[in-house]
Amino acid sequence: MTLLFILLAQTVTGAVITIVALLLVAAIIGYFTSWVYAKSVYTPVIKGLENDKTELTRKVSDLRDDIGKLTSKVEKLNDKIVRLEEESAEKDKEIKKLSMPKKKQKTDI
Repeated sequence: MTLLFILLAQTVTGAVITIVALLLVAAIIGYFTSWVYAKSVYTPVIKGLENDKTELTRKVSDLRDDIGKLTSKVEKLNDKIVRLEEESAEKDKEIKKLSMPKKKQKTDI
């Protein structure tokens, strides 16, 4: 068996096979090392971003609730404006009616 390795080591084909095998091992080691490094560096960043996302999602839902409350408040105020405008129009009619001269009032009745 050692004779086979010695013959392979001495030939060009054996040298190519050895170089390719060493390159594959180096590639595997490099891939594993980069994976471990990336995991250790980016895991805290990813967790921080996930926390920010959950916080922002919560804020968005709170803002949507506020929008709903404010929309209902605006609708109530618009209804109140309409009622006040109607009352103002009625009061204006009463004022005009009261400010007419007595003669015109008798002819109108």
